Amino acid sequence: MTTTARPSLARDARTLLAASRPVSWINTAFPFGAAYLFGRGEVDIVLVLGVLFFLIPYNLAMYGINDVFDYASDLANPRKGSIEGALLPPRLHRATLWASTITTVPFLAFLAWAGGPPSWPWLTLSAFAVVAYSAKGLRFKERPFLDSITSSTHFVSPAVVGFAVAAGVRAREAGEPAGLGLGLGTGTILLLTAFFLWGTAAHAFGAVQDVGPDRTAGIGSVATVIGARATVRLAIALWLAAGVLMLAVPWPGPLAAAVVVPYVLNAAPWWHVTDERAGETNPAWRRFIWLNYASGFVVTMLLIWAWPG
Repeated sequence: MTTTARPSLARDARTLLAASRPVSWINTAFPFGAAYLFGRGEVDIVLVLGVLFFLIPYNLAMYGINDVFDYASDLANPRKGSIEGALLPPRLHRATLWASTITTVPFLAFLAWAGGPPSWPWLTLSAFAVVAYSAKGLRFKERPFLDSITSSTHFVSPAVVGFAVAAGVRAREAGEPAGLGLGLGTGTILLLTAFFLWGTAAHAFGAVQDVGPDRTAGIGSVATVIGARATVRLAIALWLAAGVLMLAVPWPGPLAAAVVVPYVLNAAPWWHVTDERAGETNPAWRRFIWLNYASGFVVTMLLIWAWPG
């Protein structure tokens, strides 16, 4: 009996790990790490544990909760069961929710302690967005336009949390009272706004390919409401707006404006896409996933260039 249970436990653990979408881990860990490092100025245990949290537990919660509550509709979606989305067997649903809770709460508590008051509203917002996107009774993913805004929050909030926790750590070390201000300059605010527009565009474009399955399942989204063609055009406009904002960021920030170009070129061939052909945009979405790695490399190089030390 023991030899049978062990392989099953290992298999279930691998399934839960796959549900956290390892291909996307860097998309949340990197924003926190970069923001904290720039805000704090050095590597410490808070940085290490924060990156670890936003690398795995955060993604397990975000995608695991989604897979649990989307199981019925995911069965009819041909994209699921790959790097684009898992199909969690029902027997693992309760375990997924428990694993998401057990692995996130200690990290959230630690970051709240380390960051103090400046971090509390942003940690709360970040955790709420993760739950609210998919959980029954909230289901922000089914509220058109709010779906894209919430999804973008998933990726931008780790960066804001990074700055907030760094502000709290600095205040404690200086023996100063920690208020709610983050001390961010105009350039940083513009950068975060551009990042938010980029994330909103990314979600909207990703929703296009699911217009058919979502309408069949009665699921609302920005794409089901305004249609595939208008959503592609909205995504391109948001990416371009993000690029324009980056032009106003202090040097070498304007160079990052070029990062939006591959995303625009990837989506542009679908400028006239119809709802009936919306599913054909899937290859462009798959390219988008790997474009993130290329753009992440470019942004990393620019951050190293901009590093004050």
